[in-house]
Amino acid sequence: MADLLEQAADWLDGMRKTHLSRPVTYQRGDDSVEVAATIGRTVFEIDDGSGAVVQWESRDFLIAAADLVIGDRPVTLPQPGDRISETQDGKVYVYEAMAPGKEPCWRYSGPYRRTLRVHTKQVGTEDG
Repeated sequence: MADLLEQAADWLDGMRKTHLSRPVTYQRGDDSVEVAATIGRTVFEIDDGSGAVVQWESRDFLIAAADLVIGDRPVTLPQPGDRISETQDGKVYVYEAMAPGKEPCWRYSGPYRRTLRVHTKQVGTEDG
């Protein structure tokens, strides 16, 4: 039986997915899946080695881990180079999973590993 905080986190994640998300297409190679994603951002501060700190801002997509099933893989974790397409105002914005330096391109969002936070940068725009 899940503890009370875990139950609350499940409920909150369901509300996020229902009320604070939009459909996006997650793609790896020729395989893709439509998932509900909440938009976020992360600001990384990276030391460039010469004493200067460089800021790098990511557009993040929060996706339920259980929804990210691509092809015949039962569970898919993000990889650098995966693409996410988001349609807004008749344009398709294409983002690639990546992060600066040695940072991972994704993290779990929350203590129960139910939501993935995928860090991306925009790499293109297409007509919708």
